[in-house]
Amino acid sequence: MPTIAVIDYDMGNLHSVCKGLEKAGATPKITDSTIEIEQADAVILPGVGSFDPAVQHLRTRNLETPIKQIIASGKPFLGICLGLQILFESSEEGKEAGLGILAGKVRRFKSEPSLTIPQMGWNQLQFTQPKHLLWSEIGSQPWVYFVHSYYVDPTDSQVTAATVTHGNQTVTAAVGKDNLMAVQFHPEKSSTIGLQILSNFVSKVIPKNLALAN
Repeated sequence: MPTIAVIDYDMGNLHSVCKGLEKAGATPKITDSTIEIEQADAVILPGVGSFDPAVQHLRTRNLETPIKQIIASGKPFLGICLGLQILFESSEEGKEAGLGILAGKVRRFKSEPSLTIPQMGWNQLQFTQPKHLLWSEIGSQPWVYFVHSYYVDPTDSQVTAATVTHGNQTVTAAVGKDNLMAVQFHPEKSSTIGLQILSNFVSKVIPKNLALAN
């Protein structure tokens, strides 16, 4: 089974992600060790909370450069919720610079009459990259679980893999660029659809022992 490093930087419910990965056929390893992250077959960056503490914690643990190197290497990488947002350059939520791996900014939902902020609960995805690996075997417009007040606004709209509409605002809900994938929703809380998304990610991962054998 592939080993997937789940990055620990004190900003997320790591165990629910790990349970989802185990059900998807992977061996998760919660870690903040650069060596263990580099040795893993794939990497997941989860996250719950605020933008500034998240990037501060990553930098305090000297994880910014390893994350950038892992993504540049071509290793499968999945960001979840806050783990999507901190891949961008900046956020209206705080003052810290993001990792800048993707160009763009994190923005707050605009207030509307009767619009609930945060968006909390189930909503439907609209695929903009319908053939992306993450959406395999799912069907169109699946329901997934969100909890967020902010959304990513990529400079290059081509990286958007799915959108979601909340109130009158349609925003990016997932990105996909080569080996880099990231979602605003929580697949680990999204029932069978979420498990399929995690399984699709795991299917992209080739364990090192198999890669060496080939």
